[in-house]
Amino acid sequence: MMAGLDAGNVSGLLFFCCLETGVFYRLSLDDERCQKMEEEEKGKFLKEERKVSGWKGYTQRAHLNTCSFGAGTLRAIRLRLWDSLLISFSMYSRIPVPLAEWSKEGMRYVLCFFPMVGVVIGMAAAGFVCLSHSLGWGKLAFGCVGTVLPVLLTGGIHMDGFLDVVDARSSCQPVERKLEILKDPHTGAFAIVYGMVYMLLYLAVFSELGEKAFPAASGVYVLERAMSGWSVVSFPKAKRDGLASTFAGEASKRTVQIWLAVWALAASLFLVWMAGALAGGMAVAAACLVFGWYYRMSIKEFGGITGDLAGYFLQVCELVMLAVLAVML
Repeated sequence: MMAGLDAGNVSGLLFFCCLETGVFYRLSLDDERCQKMEEEEKGKFLKEERKVSGWKGYTQRAHLNTCSFGAGTLRAIRLRLWDSLLISFSMYSRIPVPLAEWSKEGMRYVLCFFPMVGVVIGMAAAGFVCLSHSLGWGKLAFGCVGTVLPVLLTGGIHMDGFLDVVDARSSCQPVERKLEILKDPHTGAFAIVYGMVYMLLYLAVFSELGEKAFPAASGVYVLERAMSGWSVVSFPKAKRDGLASTFAGEASKRTVQIWLAVWALAASLFLVWMAGALAGGMAVAAACLVFGWYYRMSIKEFGGITGDLAGYFLQVCELVMLAVLAVML
């Protein structure tokens, strides 16, 4: 088991982290607000330069100001991306991170870092697999801890959305009433029943995952988040307020869409690489089918998506992909 997790799994997980620093920096340079900030800063420098007498003095000041202006812009970009990373982890996980200011600038790229939460969960799952097999744990203990591990690391934020949605869908009420149920802080009977069913199914699937499935399962946690985040910025919204509308409204839409597409492609390739062409391809195809169903169901039953529906999709997609890997491997 250890041999299956050392070189292949670690190199694959590091591949996701390397993508984060390479592609995203290039995309962020095209942001309209960066250009606006550069123009404002350049105008401030030119205004100061008018005070310098003589063409020679003007040229020297212009050269110095251009250098400082470029360095300041790069620092601003780095700080903005750092804030987006911290906000993403503080919002979508319970992993301790430094506090960040929840500004409009910082929230523009939060969803771009959402799949990184999946990378951390995948690494934690791989570490747990190594530990459990070295300790000789049985299937029941192994499955129980593997089931609650993602919930503990995320704080149950996506499971909360799953429970709200099954409660609303089970009510068989009109769209307006279903949206009200999503906002209701009380937990209904259907949410409790379907929540128990989901956890039992997850326990059964996780207990049956074979040795080859666990490196590939790291890609599952990344792919589902890339697709869920992409839907938040791309699908019609069921309402103007709420978490999904807030993050979608503040996001740099084009940059987020491109970056999440890169994440999804990388995670799909990782699944095919680690699980094999057949099993990995089936898992990716299953995720795409669930994604298409999620879009149709959201539009038909809710008039668009919400943050709860995005979490609902994530939980369903995760269970389906893990089930495919459990059957195929």
